[in-house]
Amino acid sequence: MWKRRRPAIQIKSADQIELMRAAGLVVGRTLERLREAVKPGLTTADLDDIAEDSIRSEGATPSFKGYHGFPATICTSVNEEIVHGIPSTAKVLRDGDLISIDCGAIVEGWHGDAAVTVAVGEITAEQQRLMDVCEESLWHGLAAGRAGARLSDISHAIETYIRSQGSYGVVEGYTGHGIGTEMHMDPAVPNHGPPGQGPELVPGMCFAVEPMVNLGTRSTWELEDGWTVVTEDGRHSAHFEHTFAVTDDGPWVLTALDGGRGRIAELLDGGVRPTG
Repeated sequence: MWKRRRPAIQIKSADQIELMRAAGLVVGRTLERLREAVKPGLTTADLDDIAEDSIRSEGATPSFKGYHGFPATICTSVNEEIVHGIPSTAKVLRDGDLISIDCGAIVEGWHGDAAVTVAVGEITAEQQRLMDVCEESLWHGLAAGRAGARLSDISHAIETYIRSQGSYGVVEGYTGHGIGTEMHMDPAVPNHGPPGQGPELVPGMCFAVEPMVNLGTRSTWELEDGWTVVTEDGRHSAHFEHTFAVTDDGPWVLTALDGGRGRIAELLDGGVRPTG
């Protein structure tokens, strides 16, 4: 009887990772422009226009537009919308909203993918805490992505941090992923699970890590548009994402403008270590 093989994970050369870094910087700069633009009264379609102009002005191509029929350059998910929200002229941002913005770009055939959640005007302490926990869990996952670790060490680090911060819903049906010559590649990178499982991480592997954290239940459902995923209980959600490369010198966060090395070093110096 044949044994089922795991899907191969694409290994990139140093030059190929440099191209992914170029794509990642386009994404990072675009997200900074969008973060600065967010304000009450703006529509999510306005943000989509800014994103497309930003990406194309740098000679890159939006990853999302036309991907399996997706009609826009970015995903804009507001409040109870977790991921894959479609920008619209009818979706007007209001004071107190949270908006998750997911963005991807292609440079010479190589992809970068990242997401941020942004406060619109004044938000509550509970909303701010949700964003902080989600973003910090991302960095714990990235710090676990070192050569010699196992893939599930990333997942375990994300979940362990979130669970340590209170009763939050960790979304399970949507995951991070491999990335490179395609936006979504094997393997899936869940945001939960035990350590020490899956393939060993080696230099040249690249992954997009993206925790999604809800104020209430982890349960989700998809709207009739076939894209937008929302929380089942209608409570708010946050979503952060970065693309990183496994290197001999540790995780290199390709979509972080500073490469993320300082933040990861802080976590490791503070005692956070890959488990497994």
